[in-house]
Amino acid sequence: MAHIAVSKLQPAPGYILVEPEEAEKKTAAGVYLPDSHDEKPQQGKVLAVGSNWVTEHGAKLDSPVKKGDRVVYKKWGGNDVKIADIEYQFLKFEDILAIIK
Repeated sequence: MAHIAVSKLQPAPGYILVEPEEAEKKTAAGVYLPDSHDEKPQQGKVLAVGSNWVTEHGAKLDSPVKKGDRVVYKKWGGNDVKIADIEYQFLKFEDILAIIK
């Protein structure tokens, strides 16, 4: 998908496009971690927001975030999409745990 511009992606209803932050390479104590230790980051910046989601029962769910917000999300939530060597995340609204203020 290297030929698709991220700015052209519009998430489907109920989804959010997030650019994950870089995984920490150093601990708080200053110890550098090897590349084999790379853990998936759990926070990032919202790049795009899909329209509101309507559940099977007809309830309308509004997005909990807006473009530009920094968020914390579920560790195993979402779907990875690699574009130009960067892995982006498509997350469901309910995968968002917190907004970083």
